[in-house]
Amino acid sequence: MNTIALLLISLAVSFAVTALLGFVLIPALHKLKFGQTILTDIGPRWHARKQGTPTMGGLMFIIGIICAVAVALLCALLTKTPVFSEVTASATTERTKLYAGLLLAVCLGLVGFADDYIKVRQQRNLGLTEVQKTVPQLLVIVAYLTTLQLSGSRSMLIPLYGRVSLDSVPGMIFFYVFGAMVIYGAVNAVNFTDGIDGLCGSVTVPVGVAFAVMAYLQKNTSVSLLGAALAGACAGYLVWNRFPAKVMMGDTGSMFLGGLVVALAYALDCPIILLPVGIVYVIEALSDIFQIIALRVFHRKLFLMAPVHHHLEMKGWTEKKIVFVFTLISLLGCLNGVILMQLTLQS
Repeated sequence: MNTIALLLISLAVSFAVTALLGFVLIPALHKLKFGQTILTDIGPRWHARKQGTPTMGGLMFIIGIICAVAVALLCALLTKTPVFSEVTASATTERTKLYAGLLLAVCLGLVGFADDYIKVRQQRNLGLTEVQKTVPQLLVIVAYLTTLQLSGSRSMLIPLYGRVSLDSVPGMIFFYVFGAMVIYGAVNAVNFTDGIDGLCGSVTVPVGVAFAVMAYLQKNTSVSLLGAALAGACAGYLVWNRFPAKVMMGDTGSMFLGGLVVALAYALDCPIILLPVGIVYVIEALSDIFQIIALRVFHRKLFLMAPVHHHLEMKGWTEKKIVFVFTLISLLGCLNGVILMQLTLQS
């Protein structure tokens, strides 16, 4: 069995498991009354129709991704197809990046789950406070970065430049400070993107494909399998989340996706590649930041509502149009990311 076959298995399993789980999970969420609470006084009034839509749907693709990676690794084992490097030290680092990345995503998903659970139990749109969410996020992030550092991941790949060593005291300080900022920012940026039906899942499908391709170019099969699983699971989730959504991923899903996307970038030693590949997440986060700055400094709104997808809604764009345009932007950003990675590896 070759690498391409393993990638297709990972993609197919994640899609199938995620899509099929909808038949079980959505009725269960309805029965438990785990529905979304919508505040129309601070958002588009037409979002009122989403009231009661089951949340925590992210559990579908979390399970789908884990199952897909497990099945792909089992197939590789049974067919004696190499997944990790033949060099022992490199193989250890690759395994650590794969499993630590999944664990990072799951732990962040648990923080999101706690937030969602409070929302549905208290019947309100606000769950954990910012401090209650930030503290466990940062603890998980530091533990993840420490795991990478101890496994031998002490360099960074700079697009169009090459590999830079961080194996020094200033380098390690940069590794932790920069890493905490990037991971925390990326996780919450993905969370901002989950605001309308099908948006976060749609823009993340090409992100998963891009990481699968970039990892393949680096001959990093394990990361490629994880990227394929991400793409397949998001596509399977869209079976239920496309407009009009029958389920929402909640913070459970968006924080998991944010953690996994950033873990894929770190598995390639190239967190900077998130700028082009995650361009939609970046735009969404910046729109929220600029809105806050405009309000505090100039006491005026820059957007009708932030993040920017809500601004476009207020301007009359339909949810389908926003999803289509943002997915196209994501595709272009991902294509640029793959090209940058190829040029960097050739230099």
